[in-house]
Amino acid sequence: MSFTVALIQGDGIGPEIVSKSKTILAKLNELYSLPINYIEVEAGDRALARYGDALPKESLKVIDKADMILKGPVGESAVDVVVKLRLMYDMYANLRPAKSLPNVESKYANVDILVVRENTEDLYKGFEYVASEGVAIGMKVITWKASVRIAQVALNESLKRKKKVTCVHKSNVMRITDGLFAEACRSVLKGKVDYSEMYVDAAAANLVRNPSMFDVIVTENVYGDILSDEAGQIAGSLGISPSANIGDNKALFEPVHGAAFDIAGKNIANPTAFLLSVAMMLDRMYDLSKEEKYIRAANALRNAIYKVYQEKKSLTPDVGGNSTTDDIVSVISQYLS
Repeated sequence: MSFTVALIQGDGIGPEIVSKSKTILAKLNELYSLPINYIEVEAGDRALARYGDALPKESLKVIDKADMILKGPVGESAVDVVVKLRLMYDMYANLRPAKSLPNVESKYANVDILVVRENTEDLYKGFEYVASEGVAIGMKVITWKASVRIAQVALNESLKRKKKVTCVHKSNVMRITDGLFAEACRSVLKGKVDYSEMYVDAAAANLVRNPSMFDVIVTENVYGDILSDEAGQIAGSLGISPSANIGDNKALFEPVHGAAFDIAGKNIANPTAFLLSVAMMLDRMYDLSKEEKYIRAANALRNAIYKVYQEKKSLTPDVGGNSTTDDIVSVISQYLS
């Protein structure tokens, strides 16, 4: 089974980490005979400046025909690119792993958490209006359908990991909306895995206090956005945090971090989160094709990254090293096998 991937460089450090990582994408294709065709498209701040649209029609034509999307970070136009694509293709599951890497300074060792975030509704639906002068209203939308299907994703991920699921909500205050979400999660998860529930404020506190008490967290859109960033920082750095946006017909993979304009062009940006997002993309290709070569390539890429960090070799400044983007990409490429 072959795949076409729309490749978006993005803004800030995006073009650096994406263009420099192309050697790794090519090597994975060669080593594992992967029939993956990457087609570059423009999107983000640079596209907005050039075409007057952050997501130009020509780019959408390619994206529409592609099986998946792989992107670097975008800048101020993120909502016009990422959020639009999520809603356009109903990519309802946002998967954000927060996993420790060797020699990345952190208060905690061996953090391994997966936040499974509902990706299409809640306050991020964008239903806001001004009711009267000085009064603004935003509508929180929670549906049974979306809640059940994200709970099913959490169940599937938990069974892979053979651990537990924590449903995070705030139904003691938002009894109707969060109450519906919690009820939907119970209907899917309770009795099938080690299942528990926690209010979002307690979850935020416990992540800082003892992250080892969590494995898979399933939650709503806004809570998931906040908790996944917290979990990524607890694991060491948002610079090493990948993510996936999964729908039934399309998927998008991207680093969690932003465009970091302050270090753009300096050849010191960390490509780890982008490359770990590539590994998640290969995982998805395996799920769809059931061809072992995709999962072998994903594991080889993760192992190569792990080895670089374990040996504390060619790390970029954000994780305690003094090497360049070119250096770390080169060493990861050497370790691929």
